[in-house]
Amino acid sequence: MPSSDAFYDGRINNMPPTDDIFGGRVKMYEKPLENSWITSGHLGSKDAVLVFRTSILNSRNSELEESMKCDNGSSSSNSLNIMTSSCGYDVIEAKVLTSLPKSNINLSNSNINKTLKSPKKRLHESLSSSDNSIYSDGCDDHIEMDGDISKSMSNDNVSIEEENEADVNEDKDNDHDQIDLFPDISELPASKLKITYKFHNSETKLLKRIFSQHGLKEVEGEQNFSILWTGVHMKPDILRNLTPYQRVNHFPRSYELTRKDRLYKNIEKMQHLRGFKHFDIVPQSFVLPLEYRDLVSAHNKYRGPWIVKPNASSRGRGIYIVTSPEHIPTDEQVLVSKYIGNPLCIDGHKCDIRVYVLVTSFNPLIIYLYEEGLVRLATVKYDKNVENLWNPCMHLCNYSINKYHSDYIKSIDAGDEDVGHKWTLSALLRHLKNQKCDTEKLMSNIEDLIIKSMFACAQSINAACRMFVPNGNNCFELYGFDILIDDSLKPWLLEINLSPSMGIDSPLDTKVKASLITDLLTLIGIPAYSPMMRSHYDTKWTRYKNVSYGRRTNSADPLSNSSHGYSKKKQSAKVAPLTAEEQRILKNVNLQNARRGGFVRIFPTDDSMQKYSSFLDPVTGIPISTSPSQSQSFSMIVPINYNLLLSNYLYVKQMKDGYIQDNTFPERMNQYERALETGAPISFGKKKSTPKSQEEGKKLRQQVRKLIEGGSELTQLQSRQAFGLYLESILKRLTQEPKSLHEKLILKFLSGVSGLSGFKAAPLLFKNNPMSFRIISKDRTAMVAKLLGDYLETYNRDTEAFIDTFDNFGMIPISTFNEFLSHAQETDLESILTLHTNFTHSMPFLYNRCGSSVPLTPPIPAGLHGFLKALPTMVAGGRDNSKIDGYYKNTIENKSDVNEGGDETPSNTQPTFNAIGSSKKRTKSIRVPKN
Repeated sequence: MPSSDAFYDGRINNMPPTDDIFGGRVKMYEKPLENSWITSGHLGSKDAVLVFRTSILNSRNSELEESMKCDNGSSSSNSLNIMTSSCGYDVIEAKVLTSLPKSNINLSNSNINKTLKSPKKRLHESLSSSDNSIYSDGCDDHIEMDGDISKSMSNDNVSIEEENEADVNEDKDNDHDQIDLFPDISELPASKLKITYKFHNSETKLLKRIFSQHGLKEVEGEQNFSILWTGVHMKPDILRNLTPYQRVNHFPRSYELTRKDRLYKNIEKMQHLRGFKHFDIVPQSFVLPLEYRDLVSAHNKYRGPWIVKPNASSRGRGIYIVTSPEHIPTDEQVLVSKYIGNPLCIDGHKCDIRVYVLVTSFNPLIIYLYEEGLVRLATVKYDKNVENLWNPCMHLCNYSINKYHSDYIKSIDAGDEDVGHKWTLSALLRHLKNQKCDTEKLMSNIEDLIIKSMFACAQSINAACRMFVPNGNNCFELYGFDILIDDSLKPWLLEINLSPSMGIDSPLDTKVKASLITDLLTLIGIPAYSPMMRSHYDTKWTRYKNVSYGRRTNSADPLSNSSHGYSKKKQSAKVAPLTAEEQRILKNVNLQNARRGGFVRIFPTDDSMQKYSSFLDPVTGIPISTSPSQSQSFSMIVPINYNLLLSNYLYVKQMKDGYIQDNTFPERMNQYERALETGAPISFGKKKSTPKSQEEGKKLRQQVRKLIEGGSELTQLQSRQAFGLYLESILKRLTQEPKSLHEKLILKFLSGVSGLSGFKAAPLLFKNNPMSFRIISKDRTAMVAKLLGDYLETYNRDTEAFIDTFDNFGMIPISTFNEFLSHAQETDLESILTLHTNFTHSMPFLYNRCGSSVPLTPPIPAGLHGFLKALPTMVAGGRDNSKIDGYYKNTIENKSDVNEGGDETPSNTQPTFNAIGSSKKRTKSIRVPKN
């Protein structure tokens, strides 16, 4: 019986030419015009998808657009025709390599315009996350369009075929003269086609701006959508009812990758099944409380320290380090990992990296790595001494922890990629290269780590896709890989984030994440379907199990190499051509890759089957994480090795046909090392808000006080809003003007409130920490502020569930109180909360009025910060705070670390800016990797 490789080689050799597979009219790897907002097909074709660009996000674009409108009177009537042009060669704006001195880089238009796209060999060099990085594989047959679109196109009296020919033959300079760089949002295809999006439990500032600027409209409730972006796992019922044009940003069972305990157990299974040396990508770990004895046994051989992480948390919440297992509570479900004590350090600061990985399919497995990532540095210089193990600002690199430290430095310019405590991945690679480090080996190992992580979980996720996902293009997922590099340049996987943060707190964040999201949305392909087409799918679409996840046996189908009844002679005599589904998959993979922008496809590649075929099932091609006896299937489904099929088509056949291979590792490495360039700085502008008036605040405070003294009360929503703003004021003051007394009061409050509304405080400074009094004030303040920030996030999320629709009798008028909140200072909020609590003898900001187990309301002392001093006594349970008091007593008595005024200063004071400054300001040092 022939081998699987021979069987698929025969089918590949009998495959029709590339152009025939894709309809005969497709011009492979053609780049759309710079003003095109549709790619992979013309508007109205079934393959047409939306294009997303970062240039439209710039605030200057809107201003320019308005000025153009004023000059021209109105937008051009043929703007739709301009936008639908998507075929033809065009000019490429070459991406800047930062390995060259910036002063020697010539970006004149005359030089750029001479760089024409011609041979396929130069494609990879032109890819970037800028607006000129989108490529099109061509068009397909036209299908019925909505009446409005058809009417607007017919009015132009130009057919799409005629426009194609004009695009090819027309002079390039004339094309640029007609470019509408900043079209009106109402003229964009997404707006005309009324394409919609929906959010669910996700941070939406960046995404909402991108969607809205490209013409998409947000919907809520049960309304239909083209793309759903959620921050939680998908419910099976939602997945089962997806139509072909809909996209969701999660695969089913993705928790196999993103829960820390599940991820480690899946990798551990691969270590036992495929060999430890092949999957030595995570530190030794134990799932507690089940494996507590194993942890103690390992600790006897390896004397700590150990890092403790909750199984399902993010942003550094609940993480702490211990020197012995006896310091870990036995009732907590946590993952305990061996602490890597020799991390890569930049200027003495520990760092880790966040890379963004996109998976568009699990069968075939298609993995993209974004060309740019983020490097996060700890604020305090690294010191392995046991006395400093309790300092998260030294040992944890999470931005959500270090941003509260007074020494934390943000880059203020998007072009400064190696300044402050957050760098870009490309800046780190260039820095390491200057230090004579083997960056190619490092990135090769990072790619290998990502691929093997996917292998460990692909089997269960693929099974869930077969069960719940009706169409192969419905799901995609962007994962945030947190990777620690040790001083030998070996990468270690720390965790994989389900929904990586898209927060934009600096220009560098904005540049990287805006480019990331726009490239992602273009790559996954949101179909540019008309309302009529979508309605047709919504009403008549019958759910089916996509054959990409397996199809039922047909008597006319050839059997695989594992089937019985076919002799070797009979099978070799007749090789079946590619099925329609196989052609669809190949076409979709090529279209996605052509739209990849700044993404780099790391699986499959030219050598992926050579490196990883031993980890794949020889029949199905699916990575197997169970023993052969456990993975036996008796289903009436013909197994198809799509991974082998893709590898043979994308690389083996193209080599035989004489095509020059792209996506080689040297080309990928060049893309990793170059700086991310966008057409113009991306600005979201400052949030418009009315400046607070201190006099107006005092006037409104007196007005609200009179209402309360007259018998009116705050609604629960009003009291929670006031309390939330009050805590925000405390948090701001805590980081700017730290005071030990106020820190102690906040710690006592957070210790007591732990467990309310789902909030669980992390182990406090004094918990299992005999040396914690040595932590200097700046570090301690950052730790307390992090805990308060986590509580505020949970508290404000719960507050959003409360609604006041009208003024209730005996309550403060809504408009009056909202106006008060808009001008209230910390003292105003404290005054109202104190008065209301003393008058009503209730605490609606913490408890429901009719709830059970509500403690007695304590009297609030008068005077400045009286409400803050009473906070710990408001919490139910009356926890023993003697440890906190003892901790601060020991801190004050430790004269070597504490000054008399309460402002502690470390004995080894270090510079705050130049310690992690730009390479232009000083020469950086790095811990030399071991040979």
